[in-house]
Amino acid sequence: MAADLKLAALCFLLLVSSLPLLAHAECECETSEEEHDKAGALKLKIIAIFCILVASAAGCGIPSLGRRFPALSPDTDLFFAVKAFAAGVILATSFVHILPEAFERLGSPCLVDGPWQKFPFAGFVAMLAAIATLVVDTIATGYFQRAHAKKASAAAGYLEASDADHAQGGHFHSASAAIASSSFAGESDDGAQLIRHRVISQVLELGIIVHSVIIGMSLGASESASAIKPLVVALTFHQLFEGIGLGGCIVQARYRLKSVLMMSLFFSLTTPLGVVIGIGISSSYDENSPRALIVQGLLDAAAAGILNYMALVDLLAEDFMNPRVQNNGRLQVIINISLLVGTALMSILAAWA
Repeated sequence: MAADLKLAALCFLLLVSSLPLLAHAECECETSEEEHDKAGALKLKIIAIFCILVASAAGCGIPSLGRRFPALSPDTDLFFAVKAFAAGVILATSFVHILPEAFERLGSPCLVDGPWQKFPFAGFVAMLAAIATLVVDTIATGYFQRAHAKKASAAAGYLEASDADHAQGGHFHSASAAIASSSFAGESDDGAQLIRHRVISQVLELGIIVHSVIIGMSLGASESASAIKPLVVALTFHQLFEGIGLGGCIVQARYRLKSVLMMSLFFSLTTPLGVVIGIGISSSYDENSPRALIVQGLLDAAAAGILNYMALVDLLAEDFMNPRVQNNGRLQVIINISLLVGTALMSILAAWA
């Protein structure tokens, strides 16, 4: 499963990175009069690459410290609070940063031809992306849970056959079979929950990759130092807590060390790679050309829909409906406040980036 999703993500990454090459200067609509400092902008882009790389790696690695620091383990109140804060950051990124950008691009006065001014494509594409994520999420979870159930059923059948062969052993063998069956039932429940966590971590990473490439290319293609400065701060903050959210899901999925390192590395490199691609196409890229507006607008809308679903369903609902949270009023208050603080801080950053 992990290998297939990684291959799909890599193919999608290559596809997305090639789309802006189609967006050459075709429209001089609303040409910016701001002076461009290419040398200063390039320095800031290089700083951004390292800041975002370090923040992403640190964020993804913090939840894994629970093995050494019990306060950060997945069954503590602090873990739930930090994960709710990270989900709030992701949610605000989607609603306050990405979706308005999609509406602005697809509603641009440069798009005089076609249906772009007649239909709210940004909201429509975001809705379709959320539905598509739901379909992938449910199908993947159902498939792997059915496969796990078949294995558990086969194991239980083997125990029953073994018990029948040794019926002469009397109550001892019957009791041992009953104990083993109950043990398998408990393992089956744990296995189903583990599968759910693994599907969530994989789908979340794929969703993050989509918008990480987009925002990285947007930063890399910009030639305005004044526009890049606040973006560096906003993206560093965003990647740190997005990494914490993803890292928390990875820890709950209980992957082997090799898989954890691969997923963390993949997440950490995606946005810096987008920045590098943006730098490479900056000389021929015009953000006000119709093709650029349409491509980026549609991708922004899709990313917003995916992140909306992942933040609300797979992160917040999953934790807020957890029996541990439901049975602890104090913890409910803590994670609700943590969620609101995360959304508020990320929303405030929208005033500058």
